[in-house]
Amino acid sequence: MRTSRFLLLAVLFPLLLSGCTKLFFHPHSFLIDTPDKHGIEYRIENFQAADGTALNAWFLPAQSKDGSKAKATVLFLHGNAENISTHFRSIAWLPAEGFNVLAPDYRGYGASEGTPSLAGMQLDIDAAMRSLLAHQDVDPNRIIIFGQSLGGALAIHYAAHNAYRANIRAVVIDSAFYDYRQVANEKLAASFITWPFQWLPWLTIDNDYSPAASIAALSPLPLLLIHGDQDMVVPAHHSRQLFERAGEPKELWIIPGAGHTQSLASEAVRNRLIEFLLRNLN
Repeated sequence: MRTSRFLLLAVLFPLLLSGCTKLFFHPHSFLIDTPDKHGIEYRIENFQAADGTALNAWFLPAQSKDGSKAKATVLFLHGNAENISTHFRSIAWLPAEGFNVLAPDYRGYGASEGTPSLAGMQLDIDAAMRSLLAHQDVDPNRIIIFGQSLGGALAIHYAAHNAYRANIRAVVIDSAFYDYRQVANEKLAASFITWPFQWLPWLTIDNDYSPAASIAALSPLPLLLIHGDQDMVVPAHHSRQLFERAGEPKELWIIPGAGHTQSLASEAVRNRLIEFLLRNLN
């Protein structure tokens, strides 16, 4: 009897976890913070994905003292938790440097409708890109894609396969993982309780949008990978693997002492990023 129960569990457990990809998403609908509380101008913008899902985004216009146009526009793709209200400070400094920023919330996040999925998020990013290209305050030929953590993984696939590559000047990826199944496998292997289940990701996680499978196709777009060497969420070897697989031109910055998505807390790293962007815009 005990043996039959064990066999039944062995058969049913993968089926019960067939939606494991959803474990990558941890959205919140309520807002924690907004740019205006920090003296930063922003506008709420709304648009629709190709499947009709209504999406919400924040547009932070470039700040200019002399009336000059924005140097470029950054499409910012945030990580897997909460919503843009807890992520925008990663890019809140860019308008003062002369860059517009569009920061969308994926479906199911913040005020965006729908339910998160990897396929749906690709539609969301494409809708944000189309919105930028039609935006009166944006030079459509000076777009930077910047993704953090899960947003970095999403950005790699999108930038490699979208219809607007000619409009993109560079791709910046911060603290992204190499592969959905690999990072899930590593998390399972980290605990003696879950160690026996390392095989589950290979059966239950959608890997159709794997960064590892797409990153080589980014070339010849300039690629910058940033990762903190103290990242305990996504270890830095993920960016090293992505760098090895990527084509030229590419750069890898391993930032000493930085944790997950914390590299840009350093003013020196921010200045270095601005130099990278300007060099590739020109």
